[in-house]
Amino acid sequence: MTRETRSLPVLAPGAVDTPFTIVGYDEVFPRDITWNDHSHPFHELLWNERGSSTVVVGARVWTVTPALGLWMPAGVLHSGSAIAGTWLRAIFLGFHTTTSISDTPVAVEITPLLRLLLQRLGDARLSPASRATTEAMVLDVLEPSPRELLVHAPTSDLLRPIAEAVRENPGDLRTLTDWAAELGVSPRTITRAFNAETGTSFARWIAAVRAQHAVALLTRGWDVEAVAEQVGYRSASAFGVAFRRTTGLTPGMFRAS
Repeated sequence: MTRETRSLPVLAPGAVDTPFTIVGYDEVFPRDITWNDHSHPFHELLWNERGSSTVVVGARVWTVTPALGLWMPAGVLHSGSAIAGTWLRAIFLGFHTTTSISDTPVAVEITPLLRLLLQRLGDARLSPASRATTEAMVLDVLEPSPRELLVHAPTSDLLRPIAEAVRENPGDLRTLTDWAAELGVSPRTITRAFNAETGTSFARWIAAVRAQHAVALLTRGWDVEAVAEQVGYRSASAFGVAFRRTTGLTPGMFRAS
């Protein structure tokens, strides 16, 4: 199956007249898809009804799911990708008619209340008054989440082999000591580089990459035991502990129904 690539424009905040408050959008992708670097003149909330997708801003990589969405402020350059079968959902929020909940991209938990309000906005039978009330309620409950599926990608020549290997195979069991020996440096050198480039330790970075990969598998319907093995854990319980420690969430939140 061929991958589709979409080219979208780079637009400054408010560069295009957006007189609306909230406009909804959704699409099911029949094939794998990639979006080039682009930016919107309006704010955007992304989440998925089914499956997971990826959004990249600089060296930061977010995973977007049915449970965790992503707020993208107007004008922020970003790219993205999704696998075949993903059902993308989004709302676009007028730059001059709404206030951004953050100046930078942030995760947003798609709570049951927020989901119901977003579904209500999709009802074409809503009266103008009811729509305005629902939009106001959406804006009232939208807030950044302390939980997110975010990885800062290292880019130095030193860490690039590690990053490429672990992204290719999150079940890679090489330790910090193993990588130090392979790269001909001390473990302390790798530790300092990870802290400087990603803001976290080698072990926590590995756990975050594994969590992102695990979510992609869970949203495709994989069972927890199979996911645990795929991403390098000896048991489902060990995986569950590491996943909760990394994300603050349980693997069950991402299982496809």
